[in-house]
Amino acid sequence: MTRSDALPTPSSSPEPHAHHEGPPPSPWLIAMEFRAFWEFGAIVPFWPLLQRAPVGDGHPVIVFPGLSASDGSTVPLRSYLTNRNYDVSGWNQGHNFGPRAGVLEAGSHQIRETFLAAGKRKVSLIGWSLGGIYARELAKLHPELVRTVITLGTPFSGAPESTNAWRLFRLTSGRDIKAETRRFELPVAPPVPTTSIYSRTDGIVAWQGSLQKRSRANPNTENIEVIASHLGIGMNPSAMWAVADRLAQPEGAWRPFERQGLLRGLLYPNPAR
Repeated sequence: MTRSDALPTPSSSPEPHAHHEGPPPSPWLIAMEFRAFWEFGAIVPFWPLLQRAPVGDGHPVIVFPGLSASDGSTVPLRSYLTNRNYDVSGWNQGHNFGPRAGVLEAGSHQIRETFLAAGKRKVSLIGWSLGGIYARELAKLHPELVRTVITLGTPFSGAPESTNAWRLFRLTSGRDIKAETRRFELPVAPPVPTTSIYSRTDGIVAWQGSLQKRSRANPNTENIEVIASHLGIGMNPSAMWAVADRLAQPEGAWRPFERQGLLRGLLYPNPAR
């Protein structure tokens, strides 16, 4: 089995290096998840502003849905990125019921086929919640094929109990989430430019679990805070604009997201505060 066909090997550490061990979001934040309907509806009035995001260079993009969701949930984001001149596809694996057998293998195959079909242009990976875990781990497997990784509300650096979704994960996947996370070094960033978009008002994932720590191995990482729900972050206009802005960077010329200006300062709080 070659490296491109292999799954990540189990971590040599007995426990994952979680950065956040605190409680999951409060019941109040869970109740605020109803904002997702407003976020979806806000796309229409914000559409003129979204059209001011940079136009892309046509490179391929794959979008991975969250837990229990399918490609249908990412239609608004994929449609917008298509409008911004990207060759966008879903993950094409139905509903995301966790890392069942064959999921990462199918993801690896899709990335290789997309890379070749695009004339050997690198592929950008976007993942919403659990989908972001797939995007990050697949980029670790295939850094030579991946241009950038962007995650939306993805809990890669927190303990499983710091989310309100771990019981749903166990119910839908039939797997022990602690055993699953021990297989990977989830907090370690892929060796490609990596952006984590998160919200401090996320009602499902504790926001601290979505913070990427910069390392010497990969200084091209960043955290972008938006004001969004977990269930609506993939349809939130400010998150969508940030995704388009990150994808539009020239390959090999990555720069951190800029928050200058009154509007950006209001839409994108300072994550270092």
